[in-house]
Amino acid sequence: MADYDSPWKEMLERYFPAFIAFFFPAASAEIDWSRGYESLDTALQQIVRDAALGTRLADKLIRVWRRDGVEQFVLIHVEVQGQRDPDFPKRMYVYNYRLFDRYDRPVVSLAVLTDASPTWRPMRYEYSLWGCRVGIVFPVVKLRTYRERWAELEASDNPFATVVMAHLHSQATRRRLNQRLEGKLQLVRRLYERGYARDDVLELFRFLDWVLTLPPALEARFQTAVIELERERQMPYITSIERMSIEKGRQEGERVLLRRLLTQRFGPLPDRVEQRLQAATVQNLERWADRVLDAQRLDEVFHDV
Repeated sequence: MADYDSPWKEMLERYFPAFIAFFFPAASAEIDWSRGYESLDTALQQIVRDAALGTRLADKLIRVWRRDGVEQFVLIHVEVQGQRDPDFPKRMYVYNYRLFDRYDRPVVSLAVLTDASPTWRPMRYEYSLWGCRVGIVFPVVKLRTYRERWAELEASDNPFATVVMAHLHSQATRRRLNQRLEGKLQLVRRLYERGYARDDVLELFRFLDWVLTLPPALEARFQTAVIELERERQMPYITSIERMSIEKGRQEGERVLLRRLLTQRFGPLPDRVEQRLQAATVQNLERWADRVLDAQRLDEVFHDV
């Protein structure tokens, strides 16, 4: 059970202009990026708390300025949705009108769907009664459509090309871990070949390492191959200290994900469970997460500890 939530949020935080340029180029062309942009995530979280509908993979609220000369800022509400959800279109509508009501400014709602369904592609929400009709139509990008555009992804310097390839490869290799190892190494090699700056290599490597998890034996082979790759290219970006930091971050992400799943399934967690979560390895956390859906009682998740 890969944790896509935390890495997607980090990528949106660090590379928001690149995200818009990659997935919504028409919108990107209308934004005056020279004036910068401002995150309004605190306000979005208040809206989310006031109108909790379904689950999200990641979301973002950003204030930008228009390029067309109109002295007006625009709010961009981004949702990255990780699973099929019948309430998703309604949530897009609710968040949009609540944000408009709060700021009295245009709100542009954008969606990226990362689920595996070939048919689910919600783009609107509306209702009507007695001649009154209200609703929303919003742009949608379906991640799985990039499977047929792999060469385009390979040729792109946009960091979200790497994000998309890693996400799709993770979904395709859940039960084919040797192929996951080979694909992960190819993506790491590509980071060096595309000539990314050192900080970008480390940031994108962190995403790859987070979503393309490997069992211990394959992880050892992966680390050996990365060391050899860096020796060949004389680019020792990913040092042992940085690897430890990345592993620590992945462990914390797994812990946060499992805590959320357990709380949703069983309610507030007792102290003894919190202590187990804090002391757990990544392998423990992944094994327990696999049991959450089938467990009838909280103790069944941890029966081997």
